[in-house]
Amino acid sequence: YRVREVSQLKERTQQDYHKHLKMLELVFGHMELQNIRPTDVHHYIQQRGVNSKVQANREKAVLSAMFNFARRLGLVDCPNPCAGIRGHTERARTRYVTDAEFQAVYDVSDWWIQDTLDLALLTGQRPADVLKMDLADLDEESVHVKQNKTGALLRVARVGELGPVLDRIIGRVHLGSSLLVNRNGGQLTFPQFRFGFDAAREKVGADWQLRDLRAKAATDLQNLAQAQKLLGHRSRNTTEIYTRDRKGELV
Repeated sequence: YRVREVSQLKERTQQDYHKHLKMLELVFGHMELQNIRPTDVHHYIQQRGVNSKVQANREKAVLSAMFNFARRLGLVDCPNPCAGIRGHTERARTRYVTDAEFQAVYDVSDWWIQDTLDLALLTGQRPADVLKMDLADLDEESVHVKQNKTGALLRVARVGELGPVLDRIIGRVHLGSSLLVNRNGGQLTFPQFRFGFDAAREKVGADWQLRDLRAKAATDLQNLAQAQKLLGHRSRNTTEIYTRDRKGELV
């Protein structure tokens, strides 16, 4: 399953699947597939959901995919024990970051955190797509983005505040090609960003996350068509819900 199925997925999805598999193996690793019963899956979902309802749902989905794969290969002929087992209700994230909240964290952050926050807010891209940006993604007019999640290709124009921010960031690049670097000039990793970002949030008592800046960027545009293009959504309805639920619809 790991070799033939997971290897065909996107890199981030592969990482998530391997993480989910490790958790599943702790409970089901000693059991034969045909001996796993629906009640076992139900109890797993309930116990796992005490700490993380979302992860419990994702892990159940991986377990179900494993069974479907095994059934296709004829490794088992029993029904999928995940069928009919309800997961936990998930609520869409609706956090909107105000300008004041953003500035409070920004003001107490180190410069490498500030660079990341600026780039995330001004491009409106997901954290993983922001952290992987490098000099090869730039031309004189835009920042080229290939979204990890969707594969969508975008060009974010180097206009407004983004131009000066990129000029400032490029001035720091000297050990490699990554736009976001740490205090030593090496590529900034997510754990390094998370450590500094968490420290800054703790200083001011903030609870928003880096991913919330993507919604803020789109919501603050106040132009649904532009927001849809910025986010890379295929459906305008998706963008409308995404932005409206963050700040509330103006009536």
